[in-house]
Amino acid sequence: MTRFTLYTRSYCHLCDDMLEALQTLSSEYPFTVELIDVDADEALVAQFDELVPVLFGQKGSSDSVQLCHYFLDETKVREYLVSTS
Repeated sequence: MTRFTLYTRSYCHLCDDMLEALQTLSSEYPFTVELIDVDADEALVAQFDELVPVLFGQKGSSDSVQLCHYFLDETKVREYLVSTS
């Protein structure tokens, strides 16, 4: 199953928008979403601060892949969901 990790923060309308857009795909594809608050970890703030929201995807035990930031790239996410790797 595909797992998404969405790096987000409180009071972030872009984060809310990306999560909502991603969830609209859940009726077509099976996946889970984990939300991680970047402000809870200084290392994550250093890595993602100005890019939030940031979406990563992971399938099985493969490495996670950064798919998009700021806005959901629906085409890229759909391509990732149907890929076999």
